[in-house]
Amino acid sequence: MTELQKVLVPREELQRRVQELGAEISRDYEGQELILIGILKGAAVFMADLMREITFPVGIDFMAVSSYGNAATTSGAVIIRKDIDTDIRGKHILLVEDLIDTGLTLKHLKEHFLNSGALSVRICTILNKPSRRLADVEVEYSGIEIPDEFVVGYGLDYAEQYRNLPEVWVVATE
Repeated sequence: MTELQKVLVPREELQRRVQELGAEISRDYEGQELILIGILKGAAVFMADLMREITFPVGIDFMAVSSYGNAATTSGAVIIRKDIDTDIRGKHILLVEDLIDTGLTLKHLKEHFLNSGALSVRICTILNKPSRRLADVEVEYSGIEIPDEFVVGYGLDYAEQYRNLPEVWVVATE
């Protein structure tokens, strides 16, 4: 059984941070070719909002990865379930994620794209749990730091439910 306990991050705070991140990314990459790569499924909502806040044309693509399998904790082994279709050689890449906790997956993806010829690879997340970090990975665009709580909404799910909530909720699971 799942119970929504409380709103952790209200819709207005999410919108404000997305606008600020979009402005920062726009300043940093103005005049350059940038490709946003969203990590499915969770990042889809954030990425849709973020790309509308960037003030110049950007390319987009999506990939699906797994490091959890059917477990509640990461195995550390990253499996690419759906790779990108875009040629990223010589281009700036911004990996867009809904939540970063251990950092293991993003460290692996950053190395993967740099080894595939990307000019640069940076990371952008709307939610950040640095207290759970296991990998030394720089998050250049960090939205909102949250405590080590299980959360849903704004793209994050529990058993494929709650992604559509416009705010981030703390969940009690049994």
